[in-house]
Amino acid sequence: MTSASVRIPIFPLNTVLFPGGLLPLRVFETRYMDMTRDCMKHERPFGVCLISEGSEVGAPAAPEPTGCLARIIEWDMQQLGLLHLKTLGAQRFRILASEVGPQGLVAADVELIPQEQAIALPGRFGACARLLETVIAQQKSPLFAEPHELENAAWVGYRLAEILPVPLAAKQKLLELEHSIARLEVLQRFLEQQGLVRA
Repeated sequence: MTSASVRIPIFPLNTVLFPGGLLPLRVFETRYMDMTRDCMKHERPFGVCLISEGSEVGAPAAPEPTGCLARIIEWDMQQLGLLHLKTLGAQRFRILASEVGPQGLVAADVELIPQEQAIALPGRFGACARLLETVIAQQKSPLFAEPHELENAAWVGYRLAEILPVPLAAKQKLLELEHSIARLEVLQRFLEQQGLVRA
């Protein structure tokens, strides 16, 4: 464990969480109930990673090495044994080492990836922002956390990566990309191929 690393619990899921993204969760397994209770008590995040091998329920799943911190912003337990969480994506991280505890909970030493600089959305990606504007206008319940940063290249890229119907493996690659412009270029090519925006 290096001095720059931190230890966090890992929640392997069949989803990819991006910084600033909203992720509702239903927690019912004892190991994750205990994990979320501890996170709420100490106001700490947990890590969300896409499952690379295994499943969400049962034996511990193997996580992808790059994930995103999740902060619990709301919780509710209307039914005993079923915890509803609303989480918000924070900083990305890379797993340096991990181990499975006696309860089957994965704990990992991770290094945090520096947050992407907020840069103005280049004009050539204007269609991407307009598509998001349309989605926001049509949504019946909040899909994105506010504020909506339609001029921020990183925010636009993350939100498009969340909602577009691309395979989870592709979403994982988008999460791992280091630069917001590179992410937008990939997304815009996909949108053009699908006829959702004009080349």
